Amino acid sequence: MTTHHDNHATMLVTLSGRDRPGITRDLFTACSAQAVAVTDVDQIVMRDRLTIAASVDGALADLERLRPAIEQMAHRSSMDCTISMEEKAAPSTRNLGVPHFQVTVMSARLVPEAIAKITDVIADNGGNIDRIRRIAKYPVTAVAFEGRGAEPDFIRRPLAELASSLSVDVAVQERHLHTRGQYLVVLDVDSTVIQDEVIDLLAAQSGRHDEVAAVTAQAMAGEIDFTESLHQRVALLEGLPESVLDTVRQQIRLTPGARTFCRTLNRLGYRIAFVSGGFGQVISPLANELGVVEIRANTLEVDGGYLTGRVVGDIVDRPGKRKVLEELAVRFGIPRHRTIAIGDGANDVDMLEAAGLGIAFNAKPAARAVADTSVSAPYLDSVLFLMGITRDEIERADSLDGITAPETTSTGDWPT
Repeated sequence: MTTHHDNHATMLVTLSGRDRPGITRDLFTACSAQAVAVTDVDQIVMRDRLTIAASVDGALADLERLRPAIEQMAHRSSMDCTISMEEKAAPSTRNLGVPHFQVTVMSARLVPEAIAKITDVIADNGGNIDRIRRIAKYPVTAVAFEGRGAEPDFIRRPLAELASSLSVDVAVQERHLHTRGQYLVVLDVDSTVIQDEVIDLLAAQSGRHDEVAAVTAQAMAGEIDFTESLHQRVALLEGLPESVLDTVRQQIRLTPGARTFCRTLNRLGYRIAFVSGGFGQVISPLANELGVVEIRANTLEVDGGYLTGRVVGDIVDRPGKRKVLEELAVRFGIPRHRTIAIGDGANDVDMLEAAGLGIAFNAKPAARAVADTSVSAPYLDSVLFLMGITRDEIERADSLDGITAPETTSTGDWPT
């Protein structure tokens, strides 16, 4: 052991064993008998096994008296105990100005190879992982790696490429004070918040589903201009009675986890907006049900109780979605780095690029190519894990609100 010239040192204590009430109390009760100061502490429970690490500073003589007291306490509690001593160092400023990152990994089945290769990329780019924590264990396994030294912009692309080959989802974000606060979350609706394309449901009512679906597929893949495709498809709806809008509202299937996603963000006071190339007459009631106030969508023209085959007002297209995101951010005073866009198709590309975090959700290649991260799990609430919100936090909040069982819907929505 190396001692400091003033005979002060640091003791690092690690206890590990079966968890039970009182372990933490007993450790710090033992420490309180000596004139020492706690400088760091961390604790985790995994499958009923507790690991607690504490760093205490003090005079060397006090620490030497403390050692047997901690060892006796550990023996009484049937805990494994490791104690090390080192010279007390001056406060370090080496982390000031060093980039801090969080890498979140999600998968239905997280295998060791994925963790090994992801952490290899982090290490190769100068990153040091300070903490690993589980965010969720269902409906996917999500783990966050928090560290410093690696520039998030440098590791984002290689990790995205790696994620594709490993069948995992990976998100890279900066960690600093400016990332805290209110967020603006802008979502596409069709095939994102809901599992359906509303215009395809309307087309089924007219008997022209295949024609409309073919144009929809081309538009979402970016093969034809969205505005042109919208006019083509809506024209095929001419003559449908206005009542089909009510019929289609009843047919909509929420994406699994959509209720949990919106409910959780509303609790946090985040701003949520639905920005859709679909139709407000169908989407608005759904948005109201989910507590979403900001809605931008196209409007079908109705005359004499029948659809005319035209839309009225401004078209919500690819540049229009980006414009909505930027305008809402200005109105609510939310900086770009605290904006999130979520979408699945070519029509979402501009807003995915404009947002601080663009998330391609079960997306077409055009959206995946520009997004900061892609989510392949079919659960919208899994996006919460990328934002650092844990499954335990979600469930505790639900419990406080009297929501004690997973939600299901008559449309077959997965428990959320």
